[in-house]
Amino acid sequence: MALPPRLTAARAALTHEIAALDEFGAMRRISIPAERPLTVFVDKRELVTLMTLGAAPELLVLGYLRNQRLVDALDDIESVTVDWDVSAAAVRTHRGIERFDEKTARRVVTTGCGQGTVFVNLMSELDSLQLPPASEPTARLGQDKLYGLLNTMRIQESTYKSAGSVHGCALFRQDELLTFVEDVGRHNAIDTIAGWMWMNGVGGADKIFYTTGRLTSEMVIKSAQMGVPIIVSRSGITQMGHAVAQQLGLCLFGRATNRHFICYSGFDRFDSRPEPAAAGTGRAA
Repeated sequence: MALPPRLTAARAALTHEIAALDEFGAMRRISIPAERPLTVFVDKRELVTLMTLGAAPELLVLGYLRNQRLVDALDDIESVTVDWDVSAAAVRTHRGIERFDEKTARRVVTTGCGQGTVFVNLMSELDSLQLPPASEPTARLGQDKLYGLLNTMRIQESTYKSAGSVHGCALFRQDELLTFVEDVGRHNAIDTIAGWMWMNGVGGADKIFYTTGRLTSEMVIKSAQMGVPIIVSRSGITQMGHAVAQQLGLCLFGRATNRHFICYSGFDRFDSRPEPAAAGTGRAA
């Protein structure tokens, strides 16, 4: 009987602490999900870089090999060794992978759902992405306009309200809705927004991108590619999404519904008007 592959038990912190600004104008420490690269090598040949939380990296690698149909049987694999010090997973097989070059390409697979693949050269282009300066009035957002934007999305008719199971994205000029799309994956939705901008000759410097999905690194990069300096999400953010936004000087709002939000980065683009606190409660009236 064949032995199962040997697996390490590598562990990493699943959350990362950052400073954020809330609707009351208070800076506080919050925890966001970790997002870290894990480059997979099979028999010393680079296969792919997975962006992951890092909870069970050895099983992630096994599942990726299985779902990509790169390995037919579990006993084809001798071992999976994960080392977070070098952000790598080394897979040893007993007989190698047939037609390795045909089946694979060097790429990054993000934490996103649906079409969540970014090629490595996209990561290397971050330094070339230019956003308008925070001093530009049209590249800023006031708290009152943020509330207006959120109210527009609250009353927007959508497939999500009637059927669920979809992601929505929208493009705004301040609190003016320009276009709104839905799709089964948020990456499809943002790509549709980008296509609309391209076809209509619309620039992103004075725009705000809204999404119902998480702010992963890929979502942040795609927004920056569109030239959009501000993103608002109904959901939260990952560690890599936060790091990329800080590198690009992009303003990110998450957990944004009704009159509640958290500003994760780009504070210099946000004109805060803190909510008044009810007497004796420390909360909004």
